[in-house]
Amino acid sequence: MLIGVPKEIKADEYRVGMIPATVRELTGEGHDVWIETRAGEGAGISDAEYVAAGAQIITTAEQIYSRAALIVKVKEPLAAERKQLRGGQIIFTYLHLAADAEQARDLIASGATAIAYETVTDSAGKLPLLAPMSKIAGRMAPQVAAHFLERPQGGRGILLGGIDGVPAAQVVVLGGGVVGSNATEVALGMGANVIIIGHTAKSLDELARRFEGRDRALVAQPEATESLCASADAVIAAALVPGGAAPRLISAGTVKLMKPGAVIIDVSIDQGGCAETSHPTTHAHPTFAVDGVLHYCVANMPGAVPRTSTFALNNATRPFIVAIANKGLSQALIDNRHLRSGLNVHEGQITCRAVADALQLPYTPADDVLTV
Repeated sequence: MLIGVPKEIKADEYRVGMIPATVRELTGEGHDVWIETRAGEGAGISDAEYVAAGAQIITTAEQIYSRAALIVKVKEPLAAERKQLRGGQIIFTYLHLAADAEQARDLIASGATAIAYETVTDSAGKLPLLAPMSKIAGRMAPQVAAHFLERPQGGRGILLGGIDGVPAAQVVVLGGGVVGSNATEVALGMGANVIIIGHTAKSLDELARRFEGRDRALVAQPEATESLCASADAVIAAALVPGGAAPRLISAGTVKLMKPGAVIIDVSIDQGGCAETSHPTTHAHPTFAVDGVLHYCVANMPGAVPRTSTFALNNATRPFIVAIANKGLSQALIDNRHLRSGLNVHEGQITCRAVADALQLPYTPADDVLTV
């Protein structure tokens, strides 16, 4: 199989879809791997390293899209990239279609097969290809909050961890999953006062044991969420519906009640965001203010640490890439129900129920479209 890795073109995106070790494994199995020149530069991987692993360096992305049977990326294909997709081609990347109707329409029209990292599952019902980036985003979130709470950045002028005689910042974490738990760990380590709001008492009990009671954990209730956000210095929004749109947990009315210079870090912005007032931003222009509250809504947070992110992501994606290359699309999906959960679009049909429901489009079960 010919596998292509184009350079990412999303603003301030420095990750790359494949590392040399994966290239070496694929070429060792007899596959051809084409890498767009300088695709790995942002993650500190040179063209020479790819060549040494057996890849061929290609001058333009257009050459890759025109020939490759499997496209491996990090972020969703932008409009210019989607125009180059064709029927029978496979794209394996983060998609986040529930919050992107235009992308969904283009993928349907292309006739290509789109497999989303964020809906691939494992035997425990977790999301193993989303988890590495969720961990990174969660660990980044308190760092980002601390930075934007500084007065020159538009914040309240508060040190996240406080100091003797002066209280630490009040941090509210919405969601007790991978992002929320990692954000809590780092925020506590920085000395902040942390309250986690989750969906189930069981998950919150587990977090309380993990953090030995240093956090406060509450089951989500609209009134409590509003009150806690209003008193917070920083809110880290990390709630997730696998494959679907993020739940709107922070209303515009709640934002009006928050302190001037408070910060919302909306980690869920890829799926539409948890705050009614959120919209995507970039690393170059990361924040905006609504009613005096600073919103950080960068849609590719882990792209700021691309070397860590690239290697962590590809360690997780590698076995799935190899399976698709060795077995072909249909057999790989039939053999692995967890990979099959990642199938979002196939030959003009939406095959992920959460995406279909979010976009109010017809749904076709993945099992119904697979043939060997």
